[in-house]
Amino acid sequence: MSEPVWRVDLPDEAATRALAVELAGMVGAGDLVTLSGDLGSGKTTFARAMIRRLTGDPDLEAPSPTFTLMQVYDSEAFPIVHADLYRVKDPSELAELGWDEAAEGALVLVEWAERAGSALSADRLDIALFADSRRGPDFRRAEIVGHGAAARRLIRLRGAQALLERCGWDEAERIHMQGDASTRAYELLVKPDGDKAVLMIAPPRPDGPPVRGGKPYSALAHLAENIRPFVAMDEALIAQGFSAPRIFAADLEVGLAVLEYLGGEGVAGSAGPIPERYAEAALLLAQLHARDLPRDIIYSGGTYRIPPYDLEALLIEVELLVEWYGPHVAGLQLASGARAQYENAWRSVLARPLAEPATWTLRDYHSPNLLWLPGRQGVQRVGVIDFQDCVLGPPAYDVVSLLQDARVTVSDELELKLLGGYALARKKAQPEFDMASFAAAYAIMGAQRASKILGIFARLDKRDGKPAYLAHIPRVKSYLKKNLGHPALADLKAWFDQYLPQLFAPEDPA
Repeated sequence: MSEPVWRVDLPDEAATRALAVELAGMVGAGDLVTLSGDLGSGKTTFARAMIRRLTGDPDLEAPSPTFTLMQVYDSEAFPIVHADLYRVKDPSELAELGWDEAAEGALVLVEWAERAGSALSADRLDIALFADSRRGPDFRRAEIVGHGAAARRLIRLRGAQALLERCGWDEAERIHMQGDASTRAYELLVKPDGDKAVLMIAPPRPDGPPVRGGKPYSALAHLAENIRPFVAMDEALIAQGFSAPRIFAADLEVGLAVLEYLGGEGVAGSAGPIPERYAEAALLLAQLHARDLPRDIIYSGGTYRIPPYDLEALLIEVELLVEWYGPHVAGLQLASGARAQYENAWRSVLARPLAEPATWTLRDYHSPNLLWLPGRQGVQRVGVIDFQDCVLGPPAYDVVSLLQDARVTVSDELELKLLGGYALARKKAQPEFDMASFAAAYAIMGAQRASKILGIFARLDKRDGKPAYLAHIPRVKSYLKKNLGHPALADLKAWFDQYLPQLFAPEDPA
């Protein structure tokens, strides 16, 4: 079946340049953009506008490569190859040009791409430009078709355009926002009058390879497969009186939402946690955990059932430590017997928190996902922006996420103070709250979370090429060591003593 064609009328050259700028937001390293059309149809104008946008140089000359055949530019993120194959008679000539070497890891813009034959990737964005003198000397019609991964991105781009028009944000400037380790992307929307919103781009998650029982990791760990859990939990948190971003409009099929902008002020600063803000964030959790919360969420998109943070999910997460941290950071390859002992030890210790009443476990309740809203009152001053992976699980998990922050060092003194404040608030709301039992669950879930994060940070480095997360490993190791000191984890600590003794060794000063 052929891919759908997106037709765009371009009344003048400025409109052609604007389209190029818009499409620049969906292309990157390794992508191919083919440009076709008669001589003078505007292919070079389009390519030049895209190159200027991606290099950040609005005055870059970027001449037509008709005679040089290929021109290479450097952007901050990747090289850009602009080629004109009009004078190429046979695809074999591309090898003489050094085509493969120049195109590797680059964004490639090709005019007269049909001259390359089968040498070009089947995954591409095709843009055809047609003149129509009856509608003016500068009028062009663009016909855009995406193939493979480019087709999915083009659908998202068109969906975003339609969504922004629907909610009155189509005239806003779109500025890429720095993301984290997730697959989601964000753009800051700024209207001419200064009003701001956020465009969240959260396409459906493709299934990864099966890892156990024919299920991928995301299914076993109960990670959100699409944007619906975010929308459901956003509306649910607001209904509970907490500060989640209001949703101005959403496309649940494509995975797009225009969100309220809650500002950029966090709960931590350059010197680390800001104690009064962390204290308010801990009180928010105490209030949440003291409530009788529904499992089935009625929201604008229907009904969403929060999945359980069950033993299967908790075990597949701690397995990341032996899968990624062990071999790639600690230099340890474990035999099947040692891995079985590891799993059995975890099964034993996790039985305790899993036996406690479950609550909404937001799962990523830590400094990167918490904003400070000084214009609001009480716990509403804490803005919560990441909750799509919410599960029904132990209350201790989110408290650990906050007080043993993987990216910000929380001192032992501050941790104990905040833990005490949380416990007092829980005890006041629920006289039956048992601090000793909670402390054991806190240590267990702290060890579980630290083991998972060590594996995730190692995976981000080894598999995803993001070594920056390795800088946080010493901090997370210190949390794991501390948690393993609780008597409830004695058997698990014995496993670490035997198989990962380097975890407890002093850090190398280097």
